[in-house]
Amino acid sequence: MFEPLRRVAAALRTTHWPSVNDLQRLAAARDEVIRSGGGAPLTFVPQAAVRPRRADERYEARIYLRGEVQVRQANWHDLLNAMVWLTFPHAKAALNARHYQALPADPGSAARNRGPVQDALTLFDEGGVIVAASDPGLLREVERFAWKDLFWHGRARVASGMRFHLFGHALYEKALAPFSGITGRGMLFEVAGDWLAAPIEAQIERLDRMVAERLRDTARVQSTREFAPVPILGIPGWCEENARASYYDDATYFRPGRSH
Repeated sequence: MFEPLRRVAAALRTTHWPSVNDLQRLAAARDEVIRSGGGAPLTFVPQAAVRPRRADERYEARIYLRGEVQVRQANWHDLLNAMVWLTFPHAKAALNARHYQALPADPGSAARNRGPVQDALTLFDEGGVIVAASDPGLLREVERFAWKDLFWHGRARVASGMRFHLFGHALYEKALAPFSGITGRGMLFEVAGDWLAAPIEAQIERLDRMVAERLRDTARVQSTREFAPVPILGIPGWCEENARASYYDDATYFRPGRSH
């Protein structure tokens, strides 16, 4: 499950909890400067001590305008968010731009005035999983919730023609102690067959740009229903229990499809 973050995690290995300076060192070491949705060079900074009063001090606004990603010390949620920024920089920048564009002018109204676009962006930012397949039929099985057909009867096809990469930092946090019911929200892509054979770094780089391109299209990601629920512990090999067919008979986890 943590394969997309492996390279960053290896470079971040320290004898202490990674600090904002450690994160900034990795950002500075990249060949391409990571930029926010507004084009500002990305920096990792300590979490603000007080709640923002001005519109430009809100979390997404600080990233967009000044490139400042706030990080709480010794906090898995924030550390994993920073690691996703370092792994999927173009996708995170596109998310940041859409978040900023959707912010209400009044900081006090942010919670009560959230709309469906902000809900969809947040859902993918926190719980997204990127699903890529060379066979569009496999993606259709995800869309119609055909979990046993896909993950059990189609196990060999999934292994040879499909990839699942976690994106959402809250989903990574849940994966630290996985539990039955953990579910991602899938963004689906059809890819060429040779992409599946590429090294993991090349796959991640390509998906980063594909997700960013979709997010930049303001006609897309308008509702949470655009994402396909993905019971990630059903993905072959992602837990020991799914090595038996009966695992997929749990309808509370592998739920049937939508009514329309």
